[in-house]
Amino acid sequence: MATIFQRSTTNNAFHVPNRCVGQREGVESVDLIDRLFDSYANPSLGLIDPEGIQVLCSDLGVNHTDVGVLMLAWKMKAKKQGYFSRDEWQTGLKAMKVNSLDTLKEVLPELEREVMTPRTFLDFYTYAFQSCLIGSRFPAQVESMTEYLKFQTDYRMLTQDQWVNFYHFFCEISFPDLQNFDSKDAWPVIIDDFVEWLRGKQS
Repeated sequence: MATIFQRSTTNNAFHVPNRCVGQREGVESVDLIDRLFDSYANPSLGLIDPEGIQVLCSDLGVNHTDVGVLMLAWKMKAKKQGYFSRDEWQTGLKAMKVNSLDTLKEVLPELEREVMTPRTFLDFYTYAFQSCLIGSRFPAQVESMTEYLKFQTDYRMLTQDQWVNFYHFFCEISFPDLQNFDSKDAWPVIIDDFVEWLRGKQS
């Protein structure tokens, strides 16, 4: 999504240098990892902030609302949504054996496959839920979702597909009026049930 967070790559203050080209296999280079971090970081903060993440996503060819970005944050064990510290960046890229933009692109599909395994998904799901609760852009939505999940009796847990669709629902649907929600769209049943419950509360 193009937002006010878009950083201009023509502004000298935010110039992004050429990305380091490295091999995923072989000796991990902290220097390459740090140089890649510096190419996206806000120098005054010493962090990759939302603007830097927007540029990173553009370079990776993904939307910054894509769940893959959340997977990266999970790998980095990022504590604050929308920000990566140098230590978190190093932790994540070392864990993925990545030291360049090209190899980071390569691991994104692998992350999706990794998250699909039951053991790993539980860890990711826990991180994702906490990430939405702490410093979330969607506090009201998450609060309503939590209330609904406690109220309903049809679902004992959320599947990966259901969680991802809740995330997209929060990103795409106006709240709390739900004016742009269309039940004919291909939302999972749990989303339809959530909307029906929410509209019942509002009536």
